[in-house]
Amino acid sequence: MKTTFLSLICMLALVTSSCSDKKNTQEQDALVESSIEALDQEQTIQEKSDNTMVYVYYFHGKQRCKTCLAVGDLTKKTVEGAFASNELVKFIEVDTSEKQYSDLVEKYEVTWNALIIAKGDDSINLTEDAFATALTTPKVLEELIVEQVNKKL
Repeated sequence: MKTTFLSLICMLALVTSSCSDKKNTQEQDALVESSIEALDQEQTIQEKSDNTMVYVYYFHGKQRCKTCLAVGDLTKKTVEGAFASNELVKFIEVDTSEKQYSDLVEKYEVTWNALIIAKGDDSINLTEDAFATALTTPKVLEELIVEQVNKKL
């Protein structure tokens, strides 16, 4: 009876641990997959960071205020709308707290939020203008983004 009870306990422990291992394995697989995707995106950015691609980077931290959200949303909408058919222009949202973007954060010396348009080593920082206009005169920011991207094409 004792042996049967111990066997039952062992089998239960084995089943429980194997089920939790499956869950952990699935979580680990998902984490690995998302890390690989992030590395692939970063590698693509670095490979194409030559004189052909124009990148519109919106840098932000984990917490964003109303203006920060407006700058990011408006920039994304503008780039994806005005340059939808142009494969040489890409909007990239960069969470500065994520390690995968540390090279970009360092390259552009970003300490908080920023809006930067870059082609190769040529870049312009539109952060001040973006935060001054995103909520009050969004059309001005849209026009500025389009103008600066067109200058780099």
